[in-house]
Amino acid sequence: MADNAKGGIMQKRGFLKGTMLALAALTFLPGASLAQEITLRLHQFLPPQATVPKHILKPWAQKIEEATGGKLKIEHFDAMALGGKPGDLMDQAIDGTADIVMTVVGYTPGRFLKTEVFELPFMMTDPIATSKAFMDMVDTDLQAGEYKDVKVLGAWVHGPGVIHTKDPVNKIEDLKGMKLRGPTRVITDMLTELGAQPIGMPLPAIPEALSKGVVNGTVIPWEVTPSIKLAELVKNHVEFGGKEALYTATIVAVMNKAKYESLPDDIRAAIDAESGQKLSEFAAQVMFDYDKPGRDIAVKNGNSIIQLDETEVARWKEKALPVTQRWIASVKEKGIDGQATIDQARALIKKYGG
Repeated sequence: MADNAKGGIMQKRGFLKGTMLALAALTFLPGASLAQEITLRLHQFLPPQATVPKHILKPWAQKIEEATGGKLKIEHFDAMALGGKPGDLMDQAIDGTADIVMTVVGYTPGRFLKTEVFELPFMMTDPIATSKAFMDMVDTDLQAGEYKDVKVLGAWVHGPGVIHTKDPVNKIEDLKGMKLRGPTRVITDMLTELGAQPIGMPLPAIPEALSKGVVNGTVIPWEVTPSIKLAELVKNHVEFGGKEALYTATIVAVMNKAKYESLPDDIRAAIDAESGQKLSEFAAQVMFDYDKPGRDIAVKNGNSIIQLDETEVARWKEKALPVTQRWIASVKEKGIDGQATIDQARALIKKYGG
């Protein structure tokens, strides 16, 4: 009986050992079902309820995950959850702190000079056309140029920029001495030219700056105002009639270059299929669509919506001209033909229907 029991135990051990060896061998077979899931970390500065993470980045990531059949997982780290400041995001993508980041390009001033062309005063005529023009320029020039250290997944702009202030602005003179938050180098230069005192800061800092009186107002599009409850912090909002917007800001989703290139072909193909022009157009359209709900909150709150007429807008355009002239001069020092870049951007915007 003892020998039989001992023999049974030895048989079971042999079976288990054989099973373990077989499973181990399977993990090394091409297309094995036990292949490891790849996880990418996506880092960005907005709170999770904001339009971009909730209605753009997460649906985009989900489509990619589904296309890979569960081989890829994209983890979302909102509101700088991986640490650092919004201005660090581009470098985090470069050094691999995050695999993917979404950021406002102007949060790293002076590094992406050609991109700034889309932020020049009254350059944008339509956010969708301008976004497609931006991504077109990335594909043909900027990816190999100023974005050579990352892989650009999408490039877009937000809807028409709006001025939101505690005191009403009915004409250009009302800006004189007003402390306004500005997001980027080009836009703060524009605010200076218009007579305001610009203070550069990323979007998450706006509520505290307004509450403490550090600024008297800010420039941002309508779509993001609900996420920082701006309609409760200021009571006046200035819109610009006409074809061109006062300003817009450039936004990108970029990936660590080495990480992108290391991905299996099928995973990379799934990312590519949802990125580029597809992501850029989708993101721009979503942001533009969410301008109305943001505006509606301010209206419902009883805030004043000030719409400048064509005559007044023409005065702002003329006043802002030196901003473009200074930009042309500043990028020339870096070997960039600013006027040619402006002509290229305008031609691309027109190409895409702007």
